[in-house]
Amino acid sequence: MPRCKLWIVWLNLGLVMCAFPAPAQSQQPPAAPGAKSGLPEEKGTGATVSGQLPDQLSGSISGTVVDQTGAGIAGARVRLSREDQSPDQEVLSGDTGQFSFASVTPGPFRLTITSAGFTTQSSPGILPPGEIYTVPQIALAVAGAAMEVRVVPSRTEVAEDQIKVEEKQRVLGVVPNFYVTYDHNAVPLTSKQKFELAWKTTVDPVTFGVTGVIAGIQQAQNDFSGYGQGAQGYGKRYGASYADAVTGTIIGSALLPSLLKQDPRYFYKGSGSKRSRILYAIANSVICKGDNGHWQANYSGILGSLAAGGISNLYYPAKNRDGAELTFENTLIGIGETAAVNLLQEFLIRRLTPNAPHHEPVDP
Repeated sequence: MPRCKLWIVWLNLGLVMCAFPAPAQSQQPPAAPGAKSGLPEEKGTGATVSGQLPDQLSGSISGTVVDQTGAGIAGARVRLSREDQSPDQEVLSGDTGQFSFASVTPGPFRLTITSAGFTTQSSPGILPPGEIYTVPQIALAVAGAAMEVRVVPSRTEVAEDQIKVEEKQRVLGVVPNFYVTYDHNAVPLTSKQKFELAWKTTVDPVTFGVTGVIAGIQQAQNDFSGYGQGAQGYGKRYGASYADAVTGTIIGSALLPSLLKQDPRYFYKGSGSKRSRILYAIANSVICKGDNGHWQANYSGILGSLAAGGISNLYYPAKNRDGAELTFENTLIGIGETAAVNLLQEFLIRRLTPNAPHHEPVDP
């Protein structure tokens, strides 16, 4: 072949080779020694995807709620709380007290059980992964009944306390002033208390002393001359004077008030105008407060004076015994004396009584 044709053939072969590009080489750099390729490994290696939690790690919690006798409590509210701040779960116990929680994340937990009529119970525990946890039987105790106990003293007890206060009332700290109350809501006295107050008045040492003074004045004035003079005459006058005090107090302040259900005490007013207080004190010589709290005629005091005057005819000298006319006259005098004492009670005696309690005004 001529040399020029051969050159042409080689030239054509070179053009043909240039027309077809060389095979592309991989642009991925070679892997470093020991580095992973990033492709999934073949099965059978036992590795898992990072952060994935298999379902079999969840567990369940169950138990039974009973009372102290062991009987199941139906409808008890069971709340499941966990430390991972996940929402609480609640269920109600069944007919036999059973309850259960499914698909519970493992870890510490706390059960709180409440039921009407029972105390709240709490039960902590730890649920291992994938386990069925049975809580020990939960026994609820009966809740103590919350009640307010108010001890209210009886009327008799209240009246007894009031009498003890009145027995401390002494004019100038000495003379008994038992038959006045500074409490306008004073509880009525029982019959027994009326007799006890009358008895304490008649046996008070001051009563004996005042009786002795009266007897001495009577002897000095030769009153009831039929008794004579000397020690014998003084003794008779003393006995008669003391008998007057006893019969007047027992009959007028205990016996008749018990039968007629009237209060023998003077209810101190202590407020209002001077005129209203004067009228109140005078009126209380013929009226009194009944055990029912209403004002009424003072039959006890008036009849008591008449009865005491009539009884006195049994021991006074014959020439000094009062007739019926004189007895009524003395009764009227007694009413006037009561009015005078009431006026002293209203305006003076309370100031002279160290142990007089605070009072509330009395409305007539």
